[in-house]
Amino acid sequence: IWLFTLLVFVLAGCEKDEIGNTATEALAGEWKVTVDAVDEGGNVIAEDFNGIGHILMNTYNTAANTPTEMYVDDIGHFWEYKVRVKSDVNALTFATNGAAPNEAYECDVTIDGGKILLGAATTPHGTPADSIVYYISFSDDEPGMRYKVSGYRYSGLAVDD
Repeated sequence: IWLFTLLVFVLAGCEKDEIGNTATEALAGEWKVTVDAVDEGGNVIAEDFNGIGHILMNTYNTAANTPTEMYVDDIGHFWEYKVRVKSDVNALTFATNGAAPNEAYECDVTIDGGKILLGAATTPHGTPADSIVYYISFSDDEPGMRYKVSGYRYSGLAVDD
């Protein structure tokens, strides 16, 4: 009886539960991006705004884990913003649809034109990677200032640092 009980526990312990992915997996990631100041038409007026170079930022699911919203977060590397955006996982797009509250500090943030382009970027060491691009503006910035954030999905490899 003891051997049978032990066998049941061992076999039951070997079953693996399927672990699902987040609802925004296709849009989520760590990104290496640059920030350019742009005019109202999206034309670059100042490359590498303030000379900050490449910065890391994240996109990730909310606690609700739905495919229709996610966070865009610069982790304090550019303006210090963490903004909840509307997302479309099938179209690989995201935007705030108007001004949205910044969860990092008190100001409103507008993100538009956000999209992920699969395999459209090249990392510094020459391999293909997903691309990210979006436009962002802040209520506490000079009126009319807008920025283009663009880059590639970070590989984590030292050659991409």
